[in-house]
Amino acid sequence: MSGWTLRLRQPPALRLDLRGVLPGIADPARTAIGHGRRLAPLGEFFAVTPRADDRLVFEGDLSRCDRIGWQMDGGSLVVDGPAGDYAGACMRAGELHVKGDARDLVACEMAGGTLHIDGSVGDFAASTLPGSMDGMRGGTLVVRGRAGARCGDRMRRGSLLLFGDAGDFLASRMVAGTIALAGRCGAHAGYGMRRGSVVFAGPAPADAPTFVPAVAEAPVFWQLLARDLARHGGAFADLPRRRIQRRLGDLAAGGKGDLITLR
Repeated sequence: MSGWTLRLRQPPALRLDLRGVLPGIADPARTAIGHGRRLAPLGEFFAVTPRADDRLVFEGDLSRCDRIGWQMDGGSLVVDGPAGDYAGACMRAGELHVKGDARDLVACEMAGGTLHIDGSVGDFAASTLPGSMDGMRGGTLVVRGRAGARCGDRMRRGSLLLFGDAGDFLASRMVAGTIALAGRCGAHAGYGMRRGSVVFAGPAPADAPTFVPAVAEAPVFWQLLARDLARHGGAFADLPRRRIQRRLGDLAAGGKGDLITLR
């Protein structure tokens, strides 16, 4: 048995930095975490209870707790409520499940594993750390709610599925990877996009003047991509049976990315 349940005693006065609190941790109560400008034992803020399984479970409103799952490289972590900034950032393996909303920079520079968000996320999901050049690099991010602005900015690899709406500049400066959107899209989708694919399973986005219709069809590519997305259900379930229209760009950046809408 190596699992723990960590129940937040009360909302912290200052934001908590939970980096290093990961599945498999030996003594969470004594683990030092950041609280404002000082380090404090995690047991000062959380009641710690052993579990019969090997999961690490947070309970309570963790919207003032940042970097949950930071650099996670295995195991299972559950947040039974909302999470703060940087949830799943730099994650390499394992499964992180947030049963609520998460704030900004979710899955930024994520390289592997699976991250499920039952609620909505803020700005710059699957994007870069501030000052960095590379965004999400692998793994799968599934968001059941909506996403803020600049979702997938500089994304390099991996899959992002949004069941709700997306804000402005979806897939901006995207280098590679796949984004699938079930809801409505804000303005300037694919701005500065170089490669990669954005699938609009819901309403088509506004016309982008720097994207042009694709002349050649890509049936094999579409079937492989559609089947992979369809396993997530919802608005993506019938993608393999749908015909598509592709637009290529962003030509203003010399890009060859795909904006894919359904016919």
